Amino acid sequence: MSRCSRLRGSYRSRPGREMIDFGEVKLLKVVAVTSVGAFVDGGRDKDILLPFAQQTKRVEKGEEVLVSLYTDKSGRPALTMNVYEYLSCDSPYHVDDAVKGRVYQISTRFGAFVAVDDMYSALIPSREVYPDIHIGDVIDARVTHVRDDGKLTLSARQKAYIQMDADAAHIMEVLDSCGGVLPLSDSASPEDIRQKLGMSKNAFKRAAGRLYREHRIVIEENMIRRQ
Repeated sequence: MSRCSRLRGSYRSRPGREMIDFGEVKLLKVVAVTSVGAFVDGGRDKDILLPFAQQTKRVEKGEEVLVSLYTDKSGRPALTMNVYEYLSCDSPYHVDDAVKGRVYQISTRFGAFVAVDDMYSALIPSREVYPDIHIGDVIDARVTHVRDDGKLTLSARQKAYIQMDADAAHIMEVLDSCGGVLPLSDSASPEDIRQKLGMSKNAFKRAAGRLYREHRIVIEENMIRRQ
């Protein structure tokens, strides 16, 4: 009997429940959080440990998390939220397709790692990761590139000419919430714009330019204000 067979036998499936298998990626519920990690219902006769070291963010009881099953150094089944190596690179999607995916990890260097349909490997590059994208979020995105290895590159934004409408509306909403004045202009740093508006500097300039041409805002040296 193989090692994996012995492990499967020691964790029998619960009646009427689908059991997670080794190497699979599934969305499962956290049933308890303890001093050694979280325990997750994997459809087996024993809940499975999700160690703190295998959590890409701290999880809470009742939360659903995307995980994969592996064998730890002691030969016991355990779960990980680092599902990158377990995701499929054989998606049916093409450039400009609309997809829905779950963010499972965020890297300041690479960007937001996303499991499209909870099964296909994808990445939103760091230049497009805005403050309102968090681990666990389910987001709508657009395929911008299919790599040679099959992994997807995504954008959480539409093509510029489509996205401009939404960006302009967002700027007006923020202006309204700030009393009609926003301390941003063409000379503002990309970081300030990203922090205040959640968009790139180029996107801000396009949308602000449209609002200016429509006589909805006035652009001053260090600010924009509602017309």
